[in-house]
Amino acid sequence: MERKILLNPGPATTTDTVKMAQVVPDICPREEAFGAVMREVAADLLRVVHASPERFSCVLFCGSGTLNMDVCLNSLLPAGKKALIVNNGAYSSRAVAICRAYGLSHIDLRSSVEDVPDLKTVERTLAADPDIALVYTTHHETGTGVLNPIREIGALAHAHGAAFVVDTTSTYAMLPFSLEECNIDFCMASAQKGIQAMTGLSFIIGRTALIEASKDYPVRSYYCNLYQQYAYFKKTGQMQFTPPVQTIYAAKQALKEYFDEGEAAKAARHARTAAAIHRGLAALGLKEAIRPEIQSGLVVSVLYPDDARWNFDRVHDDCYAHGFTIYPGKMQEKGTFRLCALGAIDETDIEAFFRVLGEALAALGMETPKG
Repeated sequence: MERKILLNPGPATTTDTVKMAQVVPDICPREEAFGAVMREVAADLLRVVHASPERFSCVLFCGSGTLNMDVCLNSLLPAGKKALIVNNGAYSSRAVAICRAYGLSHIDLRSSVEDVPDLKTVERTLAADPDIALVYTTHHETGTGVLNPIREIGALAHAHGAAFVVDTTSTYAMLPFSLEECNIDFCMASAQKGIQAMTGLSFIIGRTALIEASKDYPVRSYYCNLYQQYAYFKKTGQMQFTPPVQTIYAAKQALKEYFDEGEAAKAARHARTAAAIHRGLAALGLKEAIRPEIQSGLVVSVLYPDDARWNFDRVHDDCYAHGFTIYPGKMQEKGTFRLCALGAIDETDIEAFFRVLGEALAALGMETPKG
């Protein structure tokens, strides 16, 4: 199968074995045999973040990563309480938009997309408003590559009696972490990113006691309700509504490959892939938008060159024609594009990409450093 190298922030490059895992005999998703597959996948997803099945549950949904955000925000906020959105990027801004769509009481604690949130400001905000029952942030803002201090934000949330919900879509199964060590009550991801599977399966991992407590919260969505999906699966071993059958078989295979590679080895592969991106950019004289010490090691935001000959679309198309996909940035005040270390790729793929990128820049007549 022709291999494409996706340097966009997801979906990620997958192995042929994950792709082919979708080719299975037709099965009704209400069969017990398929329920067993979903239970196995859910159990393995808990293992990735070292979550005890005695204290945490994994709830599967059919949809993209944004569906998880919708589910958590509309399902986990008690009546009469507020959500605090610690917002320093496009994906936490999306959480704010979800709160507005549902009419949820919330505080948009906005800060620079080029930096981590100020913890003292988070603490002051929590101390000033006892109605805050849920604190939400994004672990890794893939619009910029900034990695947020979730352990510290979670500790502040808990100190003020709030649940802590984290969008880990672009760190789950890539940067090793433990839910309890990071003070996370709920995390979320989708299959097409860290586990290197296919688009269409999303999942939320959360404290079982808090999921069960949410039974008494307002039901704000018919399809996107966390407790109802959890309770239905617990009772029947099935999703409430039709699951993405073939995608779940792909996720099963992807999780097997995750554990075969190993948590530490996979993280090391992503790290050396990111290191190759940094080296390649420096060699071409391209500048990064985010200072190194707050980067995730998974996404690099690259500033557009200060050169009238630069043309992102032309560069994208040249790279795409050679099997490499690059993606625009999400820093509205600055022109950027992103190079990502996600997926089933390694440093040799990055080295090949930079040869193609150098040729694309030369085709525009742009000079790059020699040697």
